Amino acid sequence: MPKNSHSPDHAAATEAQTGQDLPAFNQLVSASQNYLAGLSRYAADFMVPYLISMGYFQNIEKVRLAESSPMDSFFSYLKLLNFNMDIMSRGVFGAMQSINGFSKTALNDFFTALYSTVSQMDGEALSAYAARQARLMDVLANTYPQAIQAIEPEYGFHFERGDHELIAETDRFYLYQISPVAKKTRIRKNGKPILILPPYVLGANILGFLPQEGRSYAHCYANRGIPTYIRILKDIESTEALQVMTGEDDARDTRLFCETIKKRHGRPVTLNGYCQGGFSALCNLLSGELDGLVDAFITCVAPMDGTRSKGLKQFLENLPVRFNDLIYGTKTLPNGNQVADGKLMGWVYKLKSIEQESPIASFYRDLVMFAGQDRKAIQISKTAAALNYWLNNERNDLPLEITQMSFASYNVPITADGTLPVKLFGKKLNLKRLQAMGIPWLICYGEHDDLVEKNTALAPLDHIEAEVTPFPKGHVAMATSWSDPESACALHTRFGEGNYRGPVRFQLDLEKAEAKPRKSKPRRKSAAKKKTIKQKNG
Repeated sequence: MPKNSHSPDHAAATEAQTGQDLPAFNQLVSASQNYLAGLSRYAADFMVPYLISMGYFQNIEKVRLAESSPMDSFFSYLKLLNFNMDIMSRGVFGAMQSINGFSKTALNDFFTALYSTVSQMDGEALSAYAARQARLMDVLANTYPQAIQAIEPEYGFHFERGDHELIAETDRFYLYQISPVAKKTRIRKNGKPILILPPYVLGANILGFLPQEGRSYAHCYANRGIPTYIRILKDIESTEALQVMTGEDDARDTRLFCETIKKRHGRPVTLNGYCQGGFSALCNLLSGELDGLVDAFITCVAPMDGTRSKGLKQFLENLPVRFNDLIYGTKTLPNGNQVADGKLMGWVYKLKSIEQESPIASFYRDLVMFAGQDRKAIQISKTAAALNYWLNNERNDLPLEITQMSFASYNVPITADGTLPVKLFGKKLNLKRLQAMGIPWLICYGEHDDLVEKNTALAPLDHIEAEVTPFPKGHVAMATSWSDPESACALHTRFGEGNYRGPVRFQLDLEKAEAKPRKSKPRRKSAAKKKTIKQKNG
């Protein structure tokens, strides 16, 4: 028989249930507040570049509206409206997919906990479910941002500490030699040196990701005893020479650094460009400025022909011609010099991949990452914290003429005869010159890189031969995942079905090949010498 609703046992059970429901309700309220706070932070990170771009747009259009015919302006703005609506619809679609992916699991857990509580059956109670959601939202809204800021001392090179020797400098760059962190490792004085050119926008610190954790692209070389050098940009806000830097300045400074390195080690340099640094390095080589100084070349996820990027090409094609202009991303500094706004450049790539990079999609991606962990303790990995520190803080403004070179490479393809869409010192830059110089080239790319796609990185292969190494994952995986010497695609190893060489393995093999003693041919003895020997033996 059912229990009397007025019985003491039923009253006690009801009172106990009410006591459990109140904390559960409070926990859900707390979770909701942190949810809104966290989502607001993600939205703010996305909207700040948007507001900056609107300021640039309004300033430029005040002038262009007066200079353009009303009909041209009308059709340009109509195309821009369609462009914006397309981005918005893709962003909403991506956001809904992210929400649905998380909600299926979250709602299932909620109703299971509700049923377990009401029926007083075994399983997670509603109060425990609410506490878990409160912890999850607190981590995302509060603990995670704190962890991102706290990783700063471990992330990057920190040249200000003096761990790496300053070798040379120009008005625009510093040249540092990277010191190994591996114990008992000594740099080979007569080893083959390498000079790394980091990307302009993404900054150099991504190549010194987490050195003490064994995850640093630059340290992968230094920890193997390779003389490793890196070119570091000076602060663009306070360095006028950098603000007005040209491609020719880039080449001349690189030549000076290569001369310095070659003098120190008595060997030509291997030039290694990462991302945009790879395109700059290629231009420098083809200009002839580095002749006799560089005898090997490595590029990693470098955009060689941006017109082959399906995602960005489609993005630029949909953008009205009037607005496909660097002037809409140009910042005027207090001294009157103009530079390309680094925050805005990074934001453009978010727009290109808006389905995955909208605030809601990004928020739920991180939410799923934490929700998939153990229900009692949520751990924040140093890798996740460092990646987000890089994304939040490492966006550098660029010299306008350097940006123009990259802009040209994404709007004008390499010609049929292998000529790049830019010039240096008034010269055409043709890929076939590199092959004529006999410089071995290793091209590394990311198989799932949506920033520099495979076809963009491998475009030179239509014109010259080069060794190719594909890496799993995306754009910075070589600097993060695969810089771990214990990883499946460690940079100093051969890996994969194709027995591919990582860039550090490539460098070590070059050094080994140069170190092999040449077999000298036996010298023929002259007739006079033979006669003398015969007399002695006689």
